Amino acid sequence: MKKVLIFVTNHATLGDTDEANGTFAPELTHALDVFLKADIYYDLVSINGGKAPLYGTDIDDDEVNARILANDEFQKRINNTLVASKINVDDYDAIFYPGGFGLLSDLAINETVAKLSAKHYENGGLLAAVCHGPAGLLPVTLSNGNKLLQNIVVTGFTREEEVDYGTIDKVPFLLEESLTRLARQYRKGQPWAELIVEDNRVITGQNPGSAHAVAAALVKQLV
Repeated sequence: MKKVLIFVTNHATLGDTDEANGTFAPELTHALDVFLKADIYYDLVSINGGKAPLYGTDIDDDEVNARILANDEFQKRINNTLVASKINVDDYDAIFYPGGFGLLSDLAINETVAKLSAKHYENGGLLAAVCHGPAGLLPVTLSNGNKLLQNIVVTGFTREEEVDYGTIDKVPFLLEESLTRLARQYRKGQPWAELIVEDNRVITGQNPGSAHAVAAALVKQLV
């Protein structure tokens, strides 16, 4: 059975504000729906382990989100995430970073997780991320000293989408700007339109509506 390691954030607010945050639930649940239907196993892993904060858990008219959130096994896992430093990354066939603003404050700068993703990638593994999830790829440094994204084309949450969402002045940093500076190329489509980019075993999606497509592209490469 194929296995996907999913990194989720421990950071429970939007940057330094007091606004409740974490991982944006639909970006996780819509991906999990794809993985589970393809009989792909998953583990939820965070820097500190334990309960991982979610937001976007009460969205109307999102059957997939509601169904996965109501699943007892999922609740057990999101409330008892594994500790990143204690997992064996060799046990996994792919790594996935769902988005949410929380990871801009921890996974985007954490060296322990970055080293796990670098090892996985250099051993031939797949990396995928959606919305703000690509921020988790920013600190990934390969064994030759180069940043992973230097030779990768990516997408991620856009400046226009930050403006629309009302977070442009609240985020710790602007993801579009960081990706544009570091990656070989940053691509974006219309605000809120589905867009994924696949480049050299790295799959990225622009926004929440791209989560299903990112997961489907990952599954296609795994099976």
